Amino acid sequence: MTEPSRSGCATQILSEMREFAGFTAGAQRYIRRSLDVGLLREDAFRLWARDAAETASIRTQYLVYEELDQVRAMLPEGPGAAGLETFVGKLLRLAAFDLGQNYLCGFPAFRFLYERLLGPDVRPWLPAAFCGAAALPQIAPARRRVLLQTISEAAATAPGWSSRPPRFFPEFVELEVA
Repeated sequence: MTEPSRSGCATQILSEMREFAGFTAGAQRYIRRSLDVGLLREDAFRLWARDAAETASIRTQYLVYEELDQVRAMLPEGPGAAGLETFVGKLLRLAAFDLGQNYLCGFPAFRFLYERLLGPDVRPWLPAAFCGAAALPQIAPARRRVLLQTISEAAATAPGWSSRPPRFFPEFVELEVA
């Protein structure tokens, strides 16, 4: 690896770490937990379940996230691609589940999570999935308003998206008590 590419990679990682640090503690925890569930990195029950309600939520998340492989495989190559309805429907279902958990504080946290769960090629589809899921009736009206106000005009109307894969994948950190 050449020096400029190391520098670019390090810059990207630091930028992603700064972005992650700007999310609420609840969003950070949920993103780490979701990556463990969605990428099958760790036993999410062991790491994240603090009570019966969280155990049930994680169990449901595992069931919902079973569709991640299908969604990755059916990512359309363009706006008129075959299978668009199925892809968008499955993506919207995933997004509605995650927004319904009430931990993701807005579009930046949602985008951060989904870029890691589904890869960089999903970026063009994220504004629509976020807005569609945030506008569903299962999201309380006050929360709907807050969520929809977090997507910037630039994100909603971007003429293009980066294909650069994310580099920083936050993980569980066990705090040692002295």
